[in-house]
Amino acid sequence: QVQLVESGGGLVQPGGSLRLSCAASGFNFDFYDMWWYRQAPGNQRELVARITRGGETTYADSVKGRFTISRDSIKNTVSLEMTGLKVEDTALYFCNTFIQIKDYWGQGTQVTVSS
Repeated sequence: QVQLVESGGGLVQPGGSLRLSCAASGFNFDFYDMWWYRQAPGNQRELVARITRGGETTYADSVKGRFTISRDSIKNTVSLEMTGLKVEDTALYFCNTFIQIKDYWGQGTQVTVSS
């Protein structure tokens, strides 16, 4: 049973940093690409970052240079290091993977950037 469990969200001031983590289980983590998405109230879910099984990374233009995605094949986790946070980064952040034509999502972790 595929499970993705996010953690690390919270309230932070503009310019601050947070590190999100997603614990993956129930599948062979090394074989699959992993994504972080986010969804703000009233908005569609949007892609934030992707890391391939080989470690290649891509980012949304809005977070380039500020966010870093990484994966740990020992712990089966994918992380999102977020720096220089802006009010517009406020959203529910989700971990995602795609296995055999099916999307899997975690429950999300809330990030709120506010002074």
